[in-house]
Order: sequence, then C-alpha cells, then structure tokens
Amino acid sequence: MTPQELRSFCLGFAAAVEDFPFGPEFSVFKVAGKMFALSDLGGEPLKVSLKCDPEEAVRLRTAHAAVEPGWHLNKRHWNTVTLDGSLPDRTVRELIEDSYDLVVAGLPKAERLRLDRP
Repeated sequence: MTPQELRSFCLGFAAAVEDFPFGPEFSVFKVAGKMFALSDLGGEPLKVSLKCDPEEAVRLRTAHAAVEPGWHLNKRHWNTVTLDGSLPDRTVRELIEDSYDLVVAGLPKAERLRLDRP
C-alpha cells in the first residue's frame, strides 16, 4: 500500500477528514472529530497507527512482526502497523475499517445513524 492509497482509503469512509494537529508531517484521519488513523505518509517505512480491540491488538502483535503497540498512543487500544508488504493490503484495509468502526461505535447514536453505521 502506498501513501496515496492509504490516504485515499482512509478518506473514503463517511465523514472522514484529514487533519494535522501534530504538525504538517503527521496525517491524522478523523471521523466526527475522533482519530481513527495516524500516519507520517512520507515516512520510510510507511506506518499507520490504528485503534483496535485490546484482545485483538495482542493477537495481531503476536501473529505479525509488522504489528507493534501504538507508538506514542495508548498501547492497550492502539497498534502501529508497518506497511512493508508482509501483511496483505486486504488485511491492512480490514484493520483500518475496524479502527474506523470502533471510533464510530463510540459516537452518539444519532451521529452513528447519520454515518449509516448503526
């Protein structure tokens, strides 16, 4: 997955926006003001931090060398994934969607319905 593909995929979700609260080099992808992905799109190797269910986060870290505890984030709820090709793009897309869904699930019901994610 390239940086442009990562950006496009993250922005493809309903009401997703890109913000730069940590400086111009860090893209923060948000929904309803809540972060679901964080990446230095110019970094090498390309990495993305994603929200994750705590039990799933540990399982992913054990199963994949490319998945580590979230860098500068709550390590119980966030993983940092290195996009070095060791994980299939399909898996990476699923992890991003799971992160988006976890954030949306924490929103008020009216907001979830507006996003068509009851």
